[in-house]
Amino acid sequence: MPQLNENFLKLEKNYLFINIAKKINAFKEKNPDADIIRMGIGDVTLPIAPVVIEAMKRGCDEMGAKETFRGYEDSGTGYDFLKDAISRYYASFGAEVKPSEIRINDGAKSDCGNIVDIFGNDNVVLITDPAYPVYVDSNLMCGRKIIYADSNEENGFAAMPDESVHADIIYLCSPNNPTGSVYTREQLEKWVAYAKKNNAVIIYDSAYEAFITDKEIPRSIFCIEGAKSCAIEMCSLSKTAGFTGMRCGYTVIPEELKFTASDGTEVSVAQLWGRRQGSKFNGVSYPVQCAAAAVFTDEGLAQIHENIAYYQENAHIIAETLNKLGVKFTGGVNSPYIWLKCPNNMKSWDFFDLLLEKIAVVGTPGAGFGKNGEGWFRLTAFGDRQRTIEAMKRLETLLA
Repeated sequence: MPQLNENFLKLEKNYLFINIAKKINAFKEKNPDADIIRMGIGDVTLPIAPVVIEAMKRGCDEMGAKETFRGYEDSGTGYDFLKDAISRYYASFGAEVKPSEIRINDGAKSDCGNIVDIFGNDNVVLITDPAYPVYVDSNLMCGRKIIYADSNEENGFAAMPDESVHADIIYLCSPNNPTGSVYTREQLEKWVAYAKKNNAVIIYDSAYEAFITDKEIPRSIFCIEGAKSCAIEMCSLSKTAGFTGMRCGYTVIPEELKFTASDGTEVSVAQLWGRRQGSKFNGVSYPVQCAAAAVFTDEGLAQIHENIAYYQENAHIIAETLNKLGVKFTGGVNSPYIWLKCPNNMKSWDFFDLLLEKIAVVGTPGAGFGKNGEGWFRLTAFGDRQRTIEAMKRLETLLA
């Protein structure tokens, strides 16, 4: 019989959001008329910008005509028109990224999980805790040693490197999911210096960069000098442009990112990743890439920022309520997530149950993101405005 990859047995039996769904379904069975407000999963609710939809329609029309029909995209890394647009977008906030360094994917989560394929299983992986589950799970599946950098109330949920600890692969996320915290330029400079000292690679998740409003906060790791020799960046259009149902994102692997193989030869990380993708991934559909390119036009950026501003106002409404109640939290500014401290020292899942049972509001228990998440709770600003207001009224009534 085949041998199993028993590293999978080290994972939690159910993914965090499956557990949440089970609890919601059980509650609905007992309370079929309950008006549940969901503020847990970070899914968008506003429709995709009109200029983006029109571009996708044109792409579909081209696929319906012999003269413009397209099959496989030649390079497998994405169409040049989209990579050129993303390169210009990076330049707009001070990061130099060549089109040839950009690879188009079906969302940041896929590449975050798959990038570990090109790294050996003996590497030591450093992950800030709390963390988005894919960082941890994808490395547990490979049997890698994982160490953690503590993000907590004392450091504003912005973990910094411990110079006495060695790591080979480092996961950073800013603005952070789940805590809503952001790294300053000075903090990222320290992480880059740590990575270079350890000859390590930073896997940098910038999926929420479009929510940064503070001009002093870097929107890319590549705004930091020296980062191109030690970092890979992943971003997604899921939250930037509402692509959760369309699936498109991009990974940047700089040309100068190289490491030495066991035989002493210098190896390009970009070439390794290209080889991996060529074997296991056939690219993103042409109509979706047409839609993605429209995001980065002047008209597209104006339209998507209307949606982003809507979610930012939702975050402000949540933050205002928590301030009124005297509840500690991070996020809500430069981020669509609000990370609040459970009142009365409650455990995360106990607070989840309280909100669900008493006011039919769903959030995400912080314990699902790691040990430092215990006693904390994530709310998302991606909901409907009136539903967000209603949820905060219920919360205020419950906690007041």
